[in-house]
Amino acid sequence: MPIPIAETGAALMLADATTPPPTANFPAAALKAEFVAIVGAANVRDDAASLSLHSEDVFEAADETAMLIVAPTSLEQLSKVVAAAHAAGVALAPRGAGMSYTASYLPVTATTVSLDMARMNRILAIRPDDMTVTVEAGCTWIALNDALRPHGLRTPFWGPMSGLYSTIGGGLSQGNAMFGAGHYGTSIESMIALTMVLADGQVLRTGARGPDGDTPFYRYYGPDLAGLFCGDSGTLGIKAEVTMRLIRTPAHEDHASFSFKSGQDLLKALAEIARAGIACETCGFDPGLTKVRMRRMSLLGDIKTLGAVIGKQGSLGKGLFAAAKIALGGRNFIEADEYPLHIVAEGRSKDGVAHDIATARAIAKAFDGVEIDNTIAKVIRAQPFPAPNSMLGPDGESWAPVHGHASLSTAPAMFGDIQALFAAMQPEFDAHGISTGYLFTSLATNAITIEPVFFWPHGYRPLHVALMEPGYLKGVPKLDPNPVATEVVVRARDAVKDIATKYGAAHFQIGRAYPYRDSRDAASVALLDTIKALVDPDRQFNPGGLGFPL
Repeated sequence: MPIPIAETGAALMLADATTPPPTANFPAAALKAEFVAIVGAANVRDDAASLSLHSEDVFEAADETAMLIVAPTSLEQLSKVVAAAHAAGVALAPRGAGMSYTASYLPVTATTVSLDMARMNRILAIRPDDMTVTVEAGCTWIALNDALRPHGLRTPFWGPMSGLYSTIGGGLSQGNAMFGAGHYGTSIESMIALTMVLADGQVLRTGARGPDGDTPFYRYYGPDLAGLFCGDSGTLGIKAEVTMRLIRTPAHEDHASFSFKSGQDLLKALAEIARAGIACETCGFDPGLTKVRMRRMSLLGDIKTLGAVIGKQGSLGKGLFAAAKIALGGRNFIEADEYPLHIVAEGRSKDGVAHDIATARAIAKAFDGVEIDNTIAKVIRAQPFPAPNSMLGPDGESWAPVHGHASLSTAPAMFGDIQALFAAMQPEFDAHGISTGYLFTSLATNAITIEPVFFWPHGYRPLHVALMEPGYLKGVPKLDPNPVATEVVVRARDAVKDIATKYGAAHFQIGRAYPYRDSRDAASVALLDTIKALVDPDRQFNPGGLGFPL
């Protein structure tokens, strides 16, 4: 059953919005013909299955269905498509991999065109001399890393765990974290320049761009115009091309894992590890999520994982030894009721990495952490972009997260409040078969992400079929819709958002789910509205996103 967008608890009750009909002088058929003339007939879709897929995200299906899907393949095509949509007076919803869970790109009018960025996926230029790489916004993180590997280079932040499908443009629009984030922050901090398409089709280029005006190499030339378009959930412009800075891939890495008696102890240790700047990646779980992850691992997944670990170790002997330790250890290397924290350290020298790991051990010990087998940390690095099979629980349950980025000092208290909330709701959770878990990670030296996740007995949808491995999906049951349990999850997620607001937390994937605009001071709102009026005067980009009025 579709979940009404109004139930997400977003600042705007979008389900109450009036839906304008197609403009009388530019009906859908005429717009489709214009799109076909720009991108070709094969790249304009209006079949029911495709429209349905583009009208849902990981958490929900929209009340409205997209009118058309158009997939440009170049900056020139994109500019013409956007200009045509602008002239027609229709809404545009840019979509990368479709892995949002905050109604970010869902249609809220019957005249919404889904802008499929998947074909704008080229790597345009790798410039080792300048230490930059330029890609189209639909390029995936795995494709970027594969292209850079032969050069011994990578971006400082080099992708989220969903990087098999997630796009770089989507990451800049939504925000993301994981690989490299402990040292370098999010993808936004690794970005140098953007080429944007504004609502009327006009092209905007940011940053210092060399003698030809099209070789970006430095972000800050006057005000940071690129920053305006980051984290915007696709509401201010369409990202066409992205330039990111490069680093030489660190020559050395090591891994460590620790187990803590409580989430508060884990978060205190994680905060100190962040302050020390010693981990390039951090990843913590609670006992509930650990159990789910262990149950989800299949024999095929184990075999793939062992192969990845062997290949990562640098020599066959080391690889076989590491794989044997994992195989012999099985899945019982974490105490059932404890909180594991996994870290990766990297650097230019073996001694420097060893020092960072030693520092992490001392920090963990100071917060009563006990070192455990580093299997998970090793696997995360060896197999960074797995298939997104975690989008369903091991028994076919729906999955959805909610999150907040807390300051280092407030993260334990924020987590405590969420724990208390879930304890109060536990009778409802039990009655409806809802289970919860947590993921924790750090962002540079400044923030900790607390991400509660929910699993509940509600059947999967076309998006899951499109993204998950068919073999895995075949092995889990297709559950019936469960609107009653879903409503409990909606209320729980909204309550977590309220707690995040209490602690002044930030969010990725703002979309229409987090109260961004309402949380800003008057001067900030005025500035945001002025920018929106300039770049998208008719409010056609993702109407209602970021809390902008429809």
